[in-house]
Amino acid sequence: MGTMNTRVPIGLYAITDSQLTPPATLIASVEAAIRGGTVMVQYREKSAPMAERLTHARNLQSVCAAARVPLLINDDAELAKRIGAAGVHLGQSDVSAAEARRLLGDNAIIGITCHADLALAKTAMEAGADYLAFGRFFTSTTKPEAPAAATNILTKAKRFNRPVTAIGGISTDNGELLIRAGADLLAVVGGLFGGNPEATEQNAKTFQRLFASHHPLFLIPDNRSSHT
Repeated sequence: MGTMNTRVPIGLYAITDSQLTPPATLIASVEAAIRGGTVMVQYREKSAPMAERLTHARNLQSVCAAARVPLLINDDAELAKRIGAAGVHLGQSDVSAAEARRLLGDNAIIGITCHADLALAKTAMEAGADYLAFGRFFTSTTKPEAPAAATNILTKAKRFNRPVTAIGGISTDNGELLIRAGADLLAVVGGLFGGNPEATEQNAKTFQRLFASHHPLFLIPDNRSSHT
């Protein structure tokens, strides 16, 4: 069954969005999230031209590398390889985990969307996923079409001995419920971003406090910079 991947941190997992973190504010938003305690970042951009995505991903990689925070690329293992990202997040219709692993190497973090399905999670674990992502748990503007998931799937997924990620409509108001149910990571878009950098930083700090209070293995990161 394998062991828990220690490369995957516990805590807030910030996911960018072209509406909430447009190019003009992308870097400042992610920097604010990291200052607030974000432990992992995902660059999610499905519609921009490749040249633009490459530029933004490279800039994010510089920010994340300086803060020692892993950057993952959504769906695109090739882009992750080009910029030296820490890994990739794969949906069910993306390249296989095996193909991503061949491309990115043994040390890459590979996460896989499992929706609300433990059978998908078992397949993902057997394929070498480093974390398993479930959701949506609440109404989500980012993933409105995703099937709804019950919180107890997070508890049940512990059998796979992989870090468990929750996604979908997560906010500072409902995050505690998911952590208590077993979430090791809360993947957050709108509940983190959308305001100014100060608001983003404060949201991140609130999520960090939730993990500090309710996750038995959470350690407050010691790599936070005080500068912007």
